[in-house]
Amino acid sequence: MIEEDIEAIESGYEFLLAYAAQGRPAQNETGPGPHARPTIEGIAGAMSNIATALSDSKDDFERVIANDCRNAGAALAFILNQEKIGSEIVDNLNASIHLRAVLTDLFLYSEALKPLDTGEAAAPSAAGGVETYDASQK
Repeated sequence: MIEEDIEAIESGYEFLLAYAAQGRPAQNETGPGPHARPTIEGIAGAMSNIATALSDSKDDFERVIANDCRNAGAALAFILNQEKIGSEIVDNLNASIHLRAVLTDLFLYSEALKPLDTGEAAAPSAAGGVETYDASQK
């Protein structure tokens, strides 16, 4: 389910922010954690799922999300191919425009997927009746 993949990416990114702040040296990930590799693998898997699910969409923005997931997935795969992972490389991954593009895409997309609040839908808009888009009602 796409919502679960979005959650995996968002919570994984939060973990990576905390991991980067710990100043851990690049090392083989053995022994007690936390370790970044399992989180990066989870994010990569979720992005792959989203890219697959949205690649053939008729919606232009969904295809953008799929493409951004593939681009960020390449950066994740690059990190996963490294023998040692430390805070510095994770910090650089966090700053990657590719990863940030996916996060921004997903924040926008998941907001559009939220069901409309029936109280808001019934109330007249102060902006002159601007309609909202509910992507879940395709």
